[in-house]
Amino acid sequence: MFFSSVNLHFDDPLLNMATVLVIGIVGGELFAYLRLPKVTGWIATGIFLRWVAFPGMDTGADPKCLDRFLPYMHFVLGFIAFTVGATLYFSSLRNTGKRIGLLLLGETLFTPVLVGALLCFAGPLVPGGEVMTQQPAFLLAAIAIAGAPGTTVLVIQEARARGILTRTLLAAIGLIDMVAVAVFVFITTVLGDQLGWGHAFQSVLIQFGITLAIGGGCGVVAIALTRTVVSPAFLGPIIVASVLGAWGFAAGFGTSGGILACTFAGIVITNLQHDLVRSGEAYLQTISGALFALFYTFAGMRLDFGLVPSAAALVGLYFIARLISKCISAFSAMSLSGVTDNVRGYLGIALLPHGGVAVGLILLVTGEDSGFSEEVRTVVNTVGLSALAINQLLGPSATRFALVRSGEALQDRPRLLDFLQEHRITVGLIGNDSEATIRELASQLYATSEMQIDQEDFIQRVLARDAELSTYLGQGLMIPHAILNEGEGDEIRGVLGISAEGLEFDTFDKRRVHAVLLLATPEIERSRHLQVLSAFATAITRDANLVEQLYHARSPAHAYEILNADKQVDMNYFLEDAADQAGLRP
Repeated sequence: MFFSSVNLHFDDPLLNMATVLVIGIVGGELFAYLRLPKVTGWIATGIFLRWVAFPGMDTGADPKCLDRFLPYMHFVLGFIAFTVGATLYFSSLRNTGKRIGLLLLGETLFTPVLVGALLCFAGPLVPGGEVMTQQPAFLLAAIAIAGAPGTTVLVIQEARARGILTRTLLAAIGLIDMVAVAVFVFITTVLGDQLGWGHAFQSVLIQFGITLAIGGGCGVVAIALTRTVVSPAFLGPIIVASVLGAWGFAAGFGTSGGILACTFAGIVITNLQHDLVRSGEAYLQTISGALFALFYTFAGMRLDFGLVPSAAALVGLYFIARLISKCISAFSAMSLSGVTDNVRGYLGIALLPHGGVAVGLILLVTGEDSGFSEEVRTVVNTVGLSALAINQLLGPSATRFALVRSGEALQDRPRLLDFLQEHRITVGLIGNDSEATIRELASQLYATSEMQIDQEDFIQRVLARDAELSTYLGQGLMIPHAILNEGEGDEIRGVLGISAEGLEFDTFDKRRVHAVLLLATPEIERSRHLQVLSAFATAITRDANLVEQLYHARSPAHAYEILNADKQVDMNYFLEDAADQAGLRP
């Protein structure tokens, strides 16, 4: 080994962590300089450190030397799972349910079936593939479903991406891991005890029931503490404690229990007390770079590329089968849900990263108490970990490529119409009564936003304003609104309703109303309110193409992409660019 002749002792875990962190950061910066994701650099650095047999962490001399850092790895993985769960804020997922549901259905059916079929029928035909039998093929097919929430979230943050593809990724990636666990538990139960499908489904329900109870319980306890005895200064530490508690309690309960429990904790907390999640994320934001750099460098050190040559053909087949199945699954689901070409064409590629849950599932198969034969364990370990190593290196770049090509990279800067997210847009608006339409949109506004004014009071203000002076601007656009007093809100909120056929209101130009933008504007945001009115009014009078596309948007996602397209930057502009042009920024 490289350091075998050096008679020094580097066994202190803290010294090891400090050294690996520094080297990992340098590796990440070098890859960033090459315009590659930093996470790829961290993983590659870890692989390099394994290869040179770094002092104190020589996996050749001690295969279990990295196990000393498992508590740290579990915490970061739990925090990642919690963060992914926290993105499932139900009120903000309005209009996304169809495509997320179809994607999960595709991942449940297409991915394991296609991967399993290719491994079963094509596997024995490739060099060295005679070891590929039905059992390892089915197990690898289930493992293929799993994604990499941590890697995906990190690449999205680094790319500063925002849009429908990004939103779909964030909403689906944690749920896809849940699907992977469910399918894996089902397959292992069927293969293991031969008690039939009924028992397999029962095992899946027990697995999810236990982790839901643990994660939900930790989330409820965290909320209760913040509402009673814990001061605001310790909201962040309480979130950390809930992550540690969820993983710890679930450690003895089945497949990837910690990951599932932390995900459920995030879901429960974000939907019961959304601001608490923000506090926790802000608390760790300052050290997140160190947490992730060290985590992914250690993850790279656990990958053994020495396994690849012995099963190169099978590994290549598995990698290609997984990529094809992800693309087919995503393309089919997005086509059925009616999203735009950008999302439909690039979502499958963005799902390529393979991570933590896959490692956990492979370890469960390869454990001596798994119940599978030595031959099956060897095939799953060799092919699974080798393909995982390749995916860890190529996956982040694939996700970055998808985000860039879809036009969503560098779109997270504040924009004039940021309040019009997908869940605050509706298409297919019907009716010929303006008051009924305003009430319908107000219901959507209150369902998707935290409003501090009574709903009926708000509606009456809007109606009074419209009665005083019509809020119809012409060309089929109406913008009813109300000004909120001090203490009733601190940012502008709104919803957009679109009708392709048009609403027959009493308008001065005798045209049907095709778009109704309902606004709730705090007194302190009056200037931005006027900017919104001006932007829309100018756009509909000057850009007939925009009007045609917006008024006939196929879905809320389609309307969102129209409003956020690069060519609409004159209307929905980046606020910092506007400030620069006005000379308001140094």
